Amino acid sequence: MFIVTLTYIAPLDRIDAYLPAHRAWLEEQYARGLMLMSGRKEPRDGGILIVHAADRAELDAALRDDPFGQAGLATYAITEFVPTMSVDALAAWCAQ
Repeated sequence: MFIVTLTYIAPLDRIDAYLPAHRAWLEEQYARGLMLMSGRKEPRDGGILIVHAADRAELDAALRDDPFGQAGLATYAITEFVPTMSVDALAAWCAQ
């Protein structure tokens, strides 16, 4: 599992112009089962993605298609983690 922190490196008007394309990309990742959760940070200087990828290569391949990255609007910090405890609703994502 991965936590991806996006940091905007462009003004918000440029971010907003690409937001529909970014959301369409997110919808594709949800449909694939890759994305589990996503949202913007507060203050609005980026976003957070919770991703269930088989490995880092799968995640990197998906991120290459993100319009924010393709347009040079955001950078990504990636943290891999192995969840071992959770509330019952998220137990399926924990390591056995």
